[in-house]
Amino acid sequence: MSGPGSPEPSGTRTDDLLGLLVQAMDKTSQGVVVCNQEGKVVLRNAPARGLMNARDGDLLAEKAVEAALGRSLAGSYHEETLDLYSPARHTLEIRSFPLGDGTPPPGAVALVDDVSELRRLEAVRKDFVANLSHELKTPLGALSLLAETLDGEEDPEVVTRLTSRLGTEARRFSQIVDDLLDLSRIEAGATGTLAPVALSAVIAEAVEGFAEPAQARDIRLDVLLVDHDLYVMANRHDLVSAVANLVDNAIKYSEPGAVVHIGAGQREGRACLWVSDEGIGIPKRDQERIFERFYRVDRARSRWTGGTGLGLAIVRHVAAYHGGDVRVESTEGEGSTFTICLPVADQDQTRG
Repeated sequence: MSGPGSPEPSGTRTDDLLGLLVQAMDKTSQGVVVCNQEGKVVLRNAPARGLMNARDGDLLAEKAVEAALGRSLAGSYHEETLDLYSPARHTLEIRSFPLGDGTPPPGAVALVDDVSELRRLEAVRKDFVANLSHELKTPLGALSLLAETLDGEEDPEVVTRLTSRLGTEARRFSQIVDDLLDLSRIEAGATGTLAPVALSAVIAEAVEGFAEPAQARDIRLDVLLVDHDLYVMANRHDLVSAVANLVDNAIKYSEPGAVVHIGAGQREGRACLWVSDEGIGIPKRDQERIFERFYRVDRARSRWTGGTGLGLAIVRHVAAYHGGDVRVESTEGEGSTFTICLPVADQDQTRG
């Protein structure tokens, strides 16, 4: 029997260390699979079990890891990317190494990473850069062409018309940049402090700047009576901006003589704010994509109305960081209703 201060039996220490090592590997995000010299798996951590258990895809992942371990037992490093499509598409990156210095090696290890989100973000980044380049080229090209045409022009009427066009394209370019900055700030989480805000005040402020544009297009803005005690915790500036984007779109995509309805109320315990128009509507196939950056149902009309293609992306992100969501109901030729639903601020928050 060992006395105080005596070293523990070596077997006990080894078992404890092995147990700690297995627990540590279970806490990592990377899947780890270890096999012995005969190719039998002797260790598979929790992430590996999760990554290789994708219903119909689990067998493919299992076979791919087994094949990678087999190559490394033959003494070589192996790396491959595996795309699985069931139940949803995800991508695994598998790397395997021989262990030890023997020939053949006493074992091998495979590292499995789920890189689905990284691949998705990379695809989004590439699409964003491509779309941004395209979107900025349009106003820049127009500005360059107008400037060249204006150079040396002496007819006062032509100069006035071209100068007006220059101002329009410059404002459009500026609006794209402003929207991009807003979207980048919101996506980065720089949302500022949330405070109790009455939806009636948000609607009033958002609609305030659209009286003239609506009148110019013969559109009537119908602001419904909203309960002044309906509050949400929000960044007032961003929520007003989101509602303003919806009102702006409703005016632009409505025909003369139409009515745009704006209102708010409680639905299923949440504060919901809606903007409804009698415009051209949105095809069913496009309704899932309209909240993507730069996505436009009708590019020709969007350019004519001066849209940047970023407004609805901003609306979606504003709703999300406030703990809510935005949805659309639309029928072609009849109009669209956009609804933002957020958690209701409790009484203690509104009193504070």
